[in-house]
Amino acid sequence: MKIRIVVADDHKIMREGLKALIDKQPDMEVAAEAQDGLTATKLARKLLPHIIIMDIGMPEMNGIDATRQIVSENKDVKIVALSMHSDRRFVLEMLKAGASGYLLKDSAFEELVNAVHTVMDGQPYLSPRITDIIVKEYLYNLPRNEPNVFTILTVREREVLQHLAEGKSTKQIASTLNLSVKTVETHRQQIMDKLEIRTVAELTKYAIREGLTSL
Repeated sequence: MKIRIVVADDHKIMREGLKALIDKQPDMEVAAEAQDGLTATKLARKLLPHIIIMDIGMPEMNGIDATRQIVSENKDVKIVALSMHSDRRFVLEMLKAGASGYLLKDSAFEELVNAVHTVMDGQPYLSPRITDIIVKEYLYNLPRNEPNVFTILTVREREVLQHLAEGKSTKQIASTLNLSVKTVETHRQQIMDKLEIRTVAELTKYAIREGLTSL
């Protein structure tokens, strides 16, 4: 039986490139592609893939929140993060969300294949540079609860912030999240109060910096 994989990345050329390489492997196949985190969660429920190769900065829902949701619903679905972010905040939050592996996008494809096999065997996989980050976190006893978007805001507030940063209006956000306009406005005010940010432009910069979305 082949390892069924879902590739989640907001860049089409990346998805197509990975699909072409993965499908050449005798024991692997790409079952589906997702252009955002929300689609990835839906495909995880529908297809029950063995592995999801997950980017972090994606529209609709970021890879960290998508990972947290997928793993909470089905621990048999393994997440391998494939990201451009080597910042320890992203690495630690992705692992805390339940990812079984983390690689950087400049890794060789052979390393991704190795990561998939390792995770399928029930073992975690971290690329050497990511391992170095984790080791330093331990050795230097850096604060593990450093304030960031995942500790300051609730899941719903992060969803609202991401949609705001992606240029959606209050009405559009309300429709997407099945909320009232008043509730969205309340969330927006709470977000601004918590972050001490007063403009949508600054919120957008913050969301991009924290990896909730990308340009």
